[in-house]
Amino acid sequence: MQDLNGQGIPAEVEKKTSVEKCPACGADMVYDAETGGLYCEHCGTRKEIVGSFSEEQDFEKLLEERDDWGSESHVFRCENCGAQEVLDKKEIAKACPFCGATNIVATDELPGLRPNAVVPFAVAQKQAGASVRQWVRKRLFAPQKFRRSAKPEKMNAVYLPAFTFDSQTHSYYTAVLGKYYYVTRRVDGKTVRERRIKYFTVSGQYEMFFDDVLVQASNVVGEKNLKKLQPFATGSSKEYSPEYLSGYTATQKTRSGLDCWADAKQEIGARLRSAILSGYSYDVVSSFNINTQYSGITYKYVLLPVYVGHCKWHQKVYNFFVNGLNGKVTGQAPVSPLKVAVLVVLGIAVVVGLYFLYRYMS
Repeated sequence: MQDLNGQGIPAEVEKKTSVEKCPACGADMVYDAETGGLYCEHCGTRKEIVGSFSEEQDFEKLLEERDDWGSESHVFRCENCGAQEVLDKKEIAKACPFCGATNIVATDELPGLRPNAVVPFAVAQKQAGASVRQWVRKRLFAPQKFRRSAKPEKMNAVYLPAFTFDSQTHSYYTAVLGKYYYVTRRVDGKTVRERRIKYFTVSGQYEMFFDDVLVQASNVVGEKNLKKLQPFATGSSKEYSPEYLSGYTATQKTRSGLDCWADAKQEIGARLRSAILSGYSYDVVSSFNINTQYSGITYKYVLLPVYVGHCKWHQKVYNFFVNGLNGKVTGQAPVSPLKVAVLVVLGIAVVVGLYFLYRYMS
């Protein structure tokens, strides 16, 4: 069984679902992405979710990570693929949401830190399926039959864990940059033009505020796929409430908040480098050194809405992901060897044609 990155289900994957009972008939209610409220599929009762916007948390709280979900949840593990599911204490796991196996056993593992923010689903599953089919049709290098007939299978609505960080930065930097210039000289009786580099040193201070730097807190989807699905409008996230998880699944984080902050600092460093260098005219960077101080650091532990599913083609599984907020799609698709071969032949023909055209014009 492959995971959502095509590399095998990670043993540490954990998931959580929640139960909200209907006030009219007592059946389980589910979150309705189209209305943003709860809906009872048994009697049709609807219930509004009165949610407030989430608040930034002081960074010091990350140093005190504790098990906040333990009182309301318990963990089940799939003996087939190793995936772990964190369920409401009123629920019993019947089948693995990843591989479908039914050999599920209870564990003593604690669910971990409770999120403080959630970006609710705004795209219904039917709409997400339509987005996937449209995305498949746009895979130009996929086999024609796949583009016409492939349909998403086992599409699950999953909340992915992530951290967002805010911080004011003050940086001191020094860099050695280079600018190209050209000289002409005689070599073996011929005039040649040589490119050279003139180096110069720059230094200074730079201040910049960073808002909602997003870092995924599990490896289920993969960083590249998550970046392709953005944005998630985390600045408008709601205060976490179990009601948003009614009928949905939430993957528990497998990375600590401090580990995610370390990744956020790398992202901030890359953005600072780009912003600072954009103020200079240069062609090459010989060296760049920066010392950054961070202040006013805050975070949110937020759940992101993503539909996870796959398409089957010739006994192979191709995973896809849909942003549950705006319907953006990314994933995998088969490649037609014939189409690739045709493209290569056309590319070679163009190069050869340009070569002979150049010879003719010369």
